[in-house]
Amino acid sequence: MSSIPATIHPTRPGSREAARSSGVLVLALALLGAAGLAALVVRSDVTDPPFQGLDDRWLRWMGGPHDGVYEVLASALNLFGGPVGVVVPLALLTFLLVRRRWVSAGFLLAVHLGGNLLVVQTLKNVVDRPRPANPLVRVDHGSFPSGHAATAALLVVAVGILLVPVVRRRAWWLGGAVFTLAMMWSRTWLHAHWLSDTVAGAAAGAGAGLLAWWLFQPALAREGARVHGRRGAAVDTGRTAGDIG
Repeated sequence: MSSIPATIHPTRPGSREAARSSGVLVLALALLGAAGLAALVVRSDVTDPPFQGLDDRWLRWMGGPHDGVYEVLASALNLFGGPVGVVVPLALLTFLLVRRRWVSAGFLLAVHLGGNLLVVQTLKNVVDRPRPANPLVRVDHGSFPSGHAATAALLVVAVGILLVPVVRRRAWWLGGAVFTLAMMWSRTWLHAHWLSDTVAGAAAGAGAGLLAWWLFQPALAREGARVHGRRGAAVDTGRTAGDIG
């Protein structure tokens, strides 16, 4: 396998990428189903769901002191998951449009907008769980699920599919998991969310991203084959011109 991202390799019957499609779908549905089931459980009693004891215990562990390097890290993650974080997907979208990777751009929009607006915001409005008392940052309504955790997981999936070579994806997923866990910690450390909110948010974000990948996979593979073909033709043209010169 070359170091070219998987999205620019055509998906052939029996190939590794083709065989993974069903696994990606199963994992996506499992994650989304887990987030949906948790939403039903919380909605049945938003002030005292069955795992409220664990949420309370974790929040006590996050009691402070809220200063030093932890404050810097949590504040940076709070900004990244908020308006500042929009810069990353916008920059990636611009890059894809400039490179005329229309399918990849559509995939990114589906992941970012579909995951955040359709999945996360729908769950927020349906459940409408109260947040922990006295959050240390400005928050909106609805604690469940965590939008910051969902956005982190969505971004990890989108960047991994669009930019990371297949041979490096294992390391990327590991680093992305650490990043998502750090975002989950920051939301509870700032008393902006319960622990279960962040777990559900990460599951919903990753599930939405993987489902979009499964849906776009054939089109991404075709686009990738065209991009790879253009690059190969450009290289061959350059070699021919060099030989003539």
